[in-house]
Amino acid sequence: MKGRMQKISANANDCPQIDRTESEWYGGVQTFMWMTEDNIVEVPFDKEHLFELVLSPFNLNKAYKAVVRNKGCGGIDKMSCEQLFPWLLANKGELISSLENGTYRPNPVRRVEIPKDNGKNRLLGIPTVVDRLVQQAIHQVLTPIYERQFSMTSYGFRPKRGCHDALRRAQKIVDDGYRYVVDLDLERFFDTVSHSKLIEILSRTIKDGRVVSLIHKYLRSGVMTRGLFKTSTEGTPQGGPLSPLLSNIMLNELDKELERRGHPFVRYADDAMIFCKSKRAVQRVKESITRFIEGQLFLKVNREKTVVSYVQGVKFLGYSFYVMKGKCLLTVHPQSKSKMKSKLKELTSRSNGCGYECRKQKLKEYIRGWVGYYHLAHIKRLCLETDEWLRRRIRMCIWKSWKAPKTRVANLKRCGVHDWQAYQWGNTRLGYWRIACSWILTSTMSNDKLRRAGYVNLMDYYLEWHPK
Repeated sequence: MKGRMQKISANANDCPQIDRTESEWYGGVQTFMWMTEDNIVEVPFDKEHLFELVLSPFNLNKAYKAVVRNKGCGGIDKMSCEQLFPWLLANKGELISSLENGTYRPNPVRRVEIPKDNGKNRLLGIPTVVDRLVQQAIHQVLTPIYERQFSMTSYGFRPKRGCHDALRRAQKIVDDGYRYVVDLDLERFFDTVSHSKLIEILSRTIKDGRVVSLIHKYLRSGVMTRGLFKTSTEGTPQGGPLSPLLSNIMLNELDKELERRGHPFVRYADDAMIFCKSKRAVQRVKESITRFIEGQLFLKVNREKTVVSYVQGVKFLGYSFYVMKGKCLLTVHPQSKSKMKSKLKELTSRSNGCGYECRKQKLKEYIRGWVGYYHLAHIKRLCLETDEWLRRRIRMCIWKSWKAPKTRVANLKRCGVHDWQAYQWGNTRLGYWRIACSWILTSTMSNDKLRRAGYVNLMDYYLEWHPK
């Protein structure tokens, strides 16, 4: 355990340890009982004393539960969430002392690259579990403060708000006559956030310099990539509890500017749509808001991916829009359809190492989640067509697994096929995909039999959302 200990302080042993219990925090009141020099003082809960609230036993305990509940990989010290509790039992006093006296030093984040649909990689930064604990404690204190400032049309990484709320809001705006849109794309947003600008914005609200200083330390903690340390002079690495909140704080400046100009918009994290009533107006808005983002927020707009067009066909959160009889409706974007079929093809591949039960379970989980997310769209026809294709894939997968002709003959006989037909089809030279739609398999592995065997359909889950 010693070999994996979080480096939290340069001279934490020289600092007095403060023992506190959860009973010292009182929910529902606006003060905090704090011990200084053997005296108990009453500290008010205001923006100048946020640090005491961050380190309150109740808040730290809540943060610990959140970190363990979210699980996740370890950072550069390889400490897991399961090892966090025994580490805190041995080092809690030293950790809190180093935070109080300003000697706490966050560890660099571990760089992880996640492949994207366009062939590029999304860069994630995984903090150590101890750093995640402290970040979560800060996040819990700052969220209620900034929630009162955030725009009502901002939906990303906010409590009791989600993608479906953003989509419904976009539909309402289009229904109100705003049919042209700027689909704003910020180039590598999380990697290009200006630290100085973000600290300036934070300092307008947070008057406790200790909290701002601690956040600044996390921003500048650096990155470990393949064993090499790299300093971080800009960006808020995705992967830590603080990153989503800091991104919303930064982009709240954009929200306020759009509200000041009177433009209806919907934003989910760094994915924003600004609506206008004419093609000329939307082009003008794109140029002016690009100047604001690059000149005032020091972010970069991806001009190639920023779309200015009529709302029909524009991609937003995996959906796309179309207008019929004056009403805005949702459909699944073609890229999302293609991604879904690729995933189903992967799950029904015989070479993926899954047995029958494993394949059924993975299909069930994926299909339920996919339909649950896209149920706002009109996808009845898509579900029917995909189910037909998926059942053919499943029949092909089962036929492949029978391998040898004698196994196929024996299994066809078990399914009730006459001996001569079982011998004829068991020794066929037809390709897998062709025989998967032949009458011999569609009768022996009928839709009802596949359903009873545990294979789910998209249409079954769609009807749960639209029972009629």
